Amino acid sequence: MRAVRAPLIALLITACSGPPSILVDAGTAGGNTGTSGGGATAGGSTAGGSTAGGGSTAGGGSTTQPLVGEWQQLPPLAVARQETGVAALNGEIYVVGGFVPPSQVVATVDAYDPDAGTWRDAGSLPVAMHHTNVAALNGKLYVVGGLTGLGFTASRLVLEYDPATRQWSSKAMLPAGAERGGAATVASGNFIYVAGGYRQGSAVADFSRYDPVADQHQPLAPLPAARDHLVGGAVGDSIFAIGGRNAAITSITGRVDRYDLADGGWSAAAPMLTPRAGAAAGVSGSRIIVAGGEGNRAPGNSTGVFAHVEVLDTVTNTWLDGGVMRTPRHGTGGAVVGDTFYMPGGATTEAFGATPTVESVSFPP
Repeated sequence: MRAVRAPLIALLITACSGPPSILVDAGTAGGNTGTSGGGATAGGSTAGGSTAGGGSTAGGGSTTQPLVGEWQQLPPLAVARQETGVAALNGEIYVVGGFVPPSQVVATVDAYDPDAGTWRDAGSLPVAMHHTNVAALNGKLYVVGGLTGLGFTASRLVLEYDPATRQWSSKAMLPAGAERGGAATVASGNFIYVAGGYRQGSAVADFSRYDPVADQHQPLAPLPAARDHLVGGAVGDSIFAIGGRNAAITSITGRVDRYDLADGGWSAAAPMLTPRAGAAAGVSGSRIIVAGGEGNRAPGNSTGVFAHVEVLDTVTNTWLDGGVMRTPRHGTGGAVVGDTFYMPGGATTEAFGATPTVESVSFPP
C-alpha cells in the first residue's frame, strides 16, 4: 500500500449534485450532473450563468498553458455512483454512500488501492446517506453529517470508521439546527472543519469544527456568504472555501473565502476562473486542484457540466489553468495520494446520470 508523501495533504471534498429535478421548482438544491465530453474547453466561451464572487463567466477557463498532465483512466467502480463522499486514508481512496441508478440511496463504502489497481468492499455505513461530509484524520474516517432519502433531509449523524475492523461507531451528533450535507469538509491539525452546506431546502453559512478526541463540535465564524455544493482545502494555517451555489443550480459562484486558523477570521481570496458548484478538489503542497462541477450554461453545452480543471496557488493567490478533464463530471469528491489526484464516479448529466468512471491526474513536480 502506498505511503502518503509527507508534504502532501490527502483531502476530501464533498462535491455533489442537488435533489431530484422534481424538487428543483420547490426551491431545493438543483439537481445536476455532467456528461462525458461536456463543458467548454479551457479558455472557453463566456457563457451565461452567475459570476457572483467574481471570476470569469460560466463558460470560464483560462488561456494559459495547462498546469497538470493527461488524465488516466483507472479500474471503474463496481456500480455507477454519484453524490458520494471521497477521502484518502492510509494510501487508499474511499468512496462513501451516494446514489446508484436510477435514484437509490446506498450505504456502500468501497476502497481503491492505487498500487494494486484494485477496488475492495470496505464495509457499509449503518444508514444509507448521500452528500456525506467526509474527512480522514489520524488513521480514521469520519462522516460529519450528510443528507438522507430522496427528500434530501439533512442529518445530524456523526460516524467514525476504523479501517482495521471495518466498523463504524456513532459519535456526538451535530447540534440541532447545525445539521447539513453537501458541505466542504477539511481535516487540518487534529480537527475536522465543515463549511457551508445544504439544510432543508436552503444553503447555509454554518462553519464548525469537530474534535474527534474530545468528541465535541464547536461553532466558528460563519462563511461570509451562505452556499452549498462548495469545495475546500487546508493549506498551512488556512482553510479555503471555494465556489458552490445558493441552492439553485443557476446560482453558482466563483467566490473563494479564506479562514485564518490563527485569528479566526475570514478574508477574500482570488475568485475562481470558472464559477461552479458540485466540483471535486484536492490539495498538494500549497496548491488546491478543482475539477469538474455543474451549472455550465455555455452555448452548445447540453449537459450543464464543466470540463475545466483549475489550480489555486495559495502562495501567490492566483488561479492557474489545469486544462480539461478526460470525462467531465460532478457529484463526487476528490482525494490526493502521493502526487496524484483521484476522482471516482460522479455524474455526467444534470440530475441523475451516475457513472462508474474513475480517473486520475498527476500534479506537476
